[in-house]
Amino acid sequence: MIRTNADRLVEMSLQCQVCHPTGTGRYGVDHAGAPFLLPGVGGITYNVKVGDSAFGWAGDHIEPGVSAMIEQDKPEGAANQGLNFLACIGDEARVATGEAKGARGIVTGTHGGAEHVLIDFPDEALEKMTHDDKILIRAVGQGLALLDYPDVMVLNLSPAFFAKLGARAVRGKLAVPVAAVVPGMLMGSGVGSTSMGRGDYDIMATDPKMVEKYGLDRIRFGDIVAITDHDNRYGRSYREGAVSIGIVIHSDCRWAGHGPGVTTFLSSATPIIEPVVRRGANIADYLGIGRRRRRAKRARRRPAR
Repeated sequence: MIRTNADRLVEMSLQCQVCHPTGTGRYGVDHAGAPFLLPGVGGITYNVKVGDSAFGWAGDHIEPGVSAMIEQDKPEGAANQGLNFLACIGDEARVATGEAKGARGIVTGTHGGAEHVLIDFPDEALEKMTHDDKILIRAVGQGLALLDYPDVMVLNLSPAFFAKLGARAVRGKLAVPVAAVVPGMLMGSGVGSTSMGRGDYDIMATDPKMVEKYGLDRIRFGDIVAITDHDNRYGRSYREGAVSIGIVIHSDCRWAGHGPGVTTFLSSATPIIEPVVRRGANIADYLGIGRRRRRAKRARRRPAR
């Protein structure tokens, strides 16, 4: 068992609401020079969930599930920054108003730039929710520390979800199951940011040879991934031997320098973190949410043979 300071963490309530989808209706230009006009971030996305592929959608920076914030007209305001900082991966959420009142969800990441908190809810709740609905998040996680690994920084991670990751001590290192290993040279938009307690940065998926070589086209929303030679402790930067671990929070993108987004939650300047590639290292599989919830529901409906 990995010892933590979970019993000393502060739990706080955060109130937010579903945010409206955004879009100018003007063409963008992709990394190959082709124009595109597609849906993007925000709103309630009914058919895209953690556990689904992050590639192949007719969209750009698509966020699975529910996108939430406090003041949509003030994304960089103090209240919304506090929401993005305090809401951690794996935190519990509850719909507080409307027809879906009482429905429970799980925070699956935060999206920088858009400044959204992403939350997975069951389909039954999504069908009843509106953009006026308030959501309460029971926030706990910032300040989490691994007592036997002081060189590993932890951010944006609830202790409950850390316990589900299956991290373990192996020959003095912290072995963490991941769905994929991404070389740091492929990290793009967001490099250099010092907002480590919120947001994400992107895996550049613009080179088909690199995508195929590292199997990046198999990445799913909610996948736990390792980023090698990248230090995410005090800023997103290249450092040989460093290792960072994060979760995929939005889809592939058309813009140059962009791709699937990753909210990081573990980082070390040295290779004390050891990624172990394992199928099923995804928040949907760990918690039975998103696409995994739908499959389980279908299985329950099948008649016994």
